[in-house]
Amino acid sequence: MATAIVDGIRTHYEVLGDGPPLLMYSPGGFDATIEKWRTQSIYAQIKFLDHLPQHYTCIVFDRRETGQSGGRVEHITWAHYARQGRALLDHLGFEKAHLMGGCMGCSAVAAFGVAYPESTSGMVLFWPVGGARYRIAGHQRFAEHLAFVRQYGLAAVVDLAHKEGKPFGADPRGGPWVSVLRSDPDFAQRYAEQDIDLYRYVVTGMCRSLLDRDTAPCAEPEDLLRLNIPALIIPGADASHATSAARYLEECIPGAQYWDVPVAAQTEAATNDRVIDFLRAARSTA
Repeated sequence: MATAIVDGIRTHYEVLGDGPPLLMYSPGGFDATIEKWRTQSIYAQIKFLDHLPQHYTCIVFDRRETGQSGGRVEHITWAHYARQGRALLDHLGFEKAHLMGGCMGCSAVAAFGVAYPESTSGMVLFWPVGGARYRIAGHQRFAEHLAFVRQYGLAAVVDLAHKEGKPFGADPRGGPWVSVLRSDPDFAQRYAEQDIDLYRYVVTGMCRSLLDRDTAPCAEPEDLLRLNIPALIIPGADASHATSAARYLEECIPGAQYWDVPVAAQTEAATNDRVIDFLRAARSTA
């Protein structure tokens, strides 16, 4: 494992395996750490990191504001997450790569494809987040954080981050910068000293940008419709990963392959074989 400053942000990453580069945006919502590829629900069963490094140079990383990576208090959009990934590829010397996202990482991958099509060989979108219930729950999470800030102030958020240590998804009161508050004392001090009203504007804008529709949030559909990048979409089927969100991406990304297989049939062997076959074919046409 290693750490680099990319896009001005400390980024914790790991490079596994050998072969063509595969940049992997972690699952886990607002706790998108490297470990989630190995430990979270369906990912622990499918074991992508046991299989894909046998064929690809897998670049996994803690997305900004999660795990051991740093962050900045700013109005974060999907384009910001895309920029972190592009900067990490630059740091490692890769001009072009396959991309794979899990969960909320799918939205970042789609945004990357729109922003940097010349750098994208192919996109694997595994269990894209989205759906009405996902948006409603996400807005509620941001609202709970802002209510805590209004009542107790930003210094209380810092105290909570150190006392509870829970990510944003597990305890919304800590907000989307909770991991950085725990790991970076200088950041925590600057955070507590911010103007509270300006902070609320940033968080409100971030919520609106990241959770703006009742389907898969990511780049605008008009931009997705202009893509000429091979894409494989593998659907989920729960409150956070609505099948309709995966179908929306199929509709918007020209020529996308939709693996119409129920979750129960998404086994370790079948899913890894499907992903590897797709990436191999995508590379041959790149």
